Amino acid sequence: SSDPKMLTPRATVDEDTDAHAVAATPDGLPVPRRYWSVAAIWLAMTMSVLDGAIANVALPTIAGELHASAASSIWIVNAYQLAITVTLLPLAALGDRLGYRRVYMVGLAVFTLGSLGCALSHTLASLTLARVFQGLGAGGIMSINAALVRFTYPKKFLGRGIGLNALVISVSAALGPTVAAVILSRASWEWLFAINVPIGVVAIAIAFRALPVTVGSDRKFDWISAVLNALTFGFLITGAESVARDGLASGLSKLAVGAAAGALLSYRELRREAPLVPFDLLRLPIFGLSILTSIVSFAAQMMAYVGLPFYFQSVMGRTAVETGLLMTPWPLAVGIAAPLAGRLADRHRAGTLGGIGLSVFAIGLFALSIMPVHAGNWDIAWRMALCGLGFGFFQSPNNRAMVTAAPMHRSGAAGGALATARLLGQTAGAVTTAVFFHLAGTKATTTALATAAGLAALAAMVSLSRLALAPRPRPEALDHVDPAPSGP
Repeated sequence: SSDPKMLTPRATVDEDTDAHAVAATPDGLPVPRRYWSVAAIWLAMTMSVLDGAIANVALPTIAGELHASAASSIWIVNAYQLAITVTLLPLAALGDRLGYRRVYMVGLAVFTLGSLGCALSHTLASLTLARVFQGLGAGGIMSINAALVRFTYPKKFLGRGIGLNALVISVSAALGPTVAAVILSRASWEWLFAINVPIGVVAIAIAFRALPVTVGSDRKFDWISAVLNALTFGFLITGAESVARDGLASGLSKLAVGAAAGALLSYRELRREAPLVPFDLLRLPIFGLSILTSIVSFAAQMMAYVGLPFYFQSVMGRTAVETGLLMTPWPLAVGIAAPLAGRLADRHRAGTLGGIGLSVFAIGLFALSIMPVHAGNWDIAWRMALCGLGFGFFQSPNNRAMVTAAPMHRSGAAGGALATARLLGQTAGAVTTAVFFHLAGTKATTTALATAAGLAALAAMVSLSRLALAPRPRPEALDHVDPAPSGP
């Protein structure tokens, strides 16, 4: 681009510096501000992840008290997930334009208000609307998260920071069912959401003081592309779910609308230099392969996550409590492996680390697929833990490769693509498992697990193919940085 504003990477500035000045990029935030910034990021991510998990557990209770059918109550979960999915890329683009801190804080405030709305809801319609509002806020949090991590940690500790982020997300996902069970045993379901309000207020206060301040761009926000993006992802995802649940005819029209909107979006975005859908980043081989690896691996993960609870209860005869405990070794193992892999990613290639992790993941999934029907708890637990160790060892290096492959001024777009790849993979995995169930019932879980193992092995090969592209961890270049202005 000939526009100097397009060539200048995003820079962090001091609170007292003119927010419109372009400063040289510092190497992360100083201590102790770095720790406070991390605290704000972790609090927001914990709430957004927990709310996805606890709603699933509490769904029967909520549906019963609101006198809603099981089918209609599913929208308490779907509304939240859809709102996140359709807003990730637009809000990431808005972060590149307005500054990451600003979009993140607004997202956190909207999420907190949405939580209050959920707690005050007394009908299914009002609760669903509040969940949409809450999902919009979570979209602001998730889309900007990776960019803020990039500007919070020094370059030499970036992999470590991404690994710790993965640890927080894994622990939050693991604790979700337990937190929901404890709250429901002591209080009404409204407190599942009300508890977010004081935590959200504290997180906003910390974020205001500690998050890195970044220089925005004067590029106009593309509202037409944002609407097309929402139509594309919204109709493709709901159409795929309809096909898996009720057959091809029921979802065909939705898929057609989504495909048409996607075609228009691609035609519009491919001609732009900094598109809302980051085609410019996807043209970078290391970024494109990392995105592909992420989608395939998360699809494999979700195939197991969706299928195993049904298999444990329907085929192996375990109770709901036992099923919850048997699912726990996976996220706990991710929490152990992700920080370790993050530290290694600062010194070793993501292709190697990801290939090793995904190979272990594939072995774990295959071990689950051939698991005896009368397997004991420990026999199940080591297989689940093996999956978690492999997946966690892959995740941090892969995320670091995606984040650092993007120029600094496109950090928001990279983070939005990272989160979108995760959700697309999870959706594809869930839909694929639903198709297996539709064809052969819950006994098809073993076939789904074997398929997931094949996908993980494929992802491992894609990961290893990156070795020719990145001989070592990519340092964050400071190309085209203007000298820092003098002053305070």
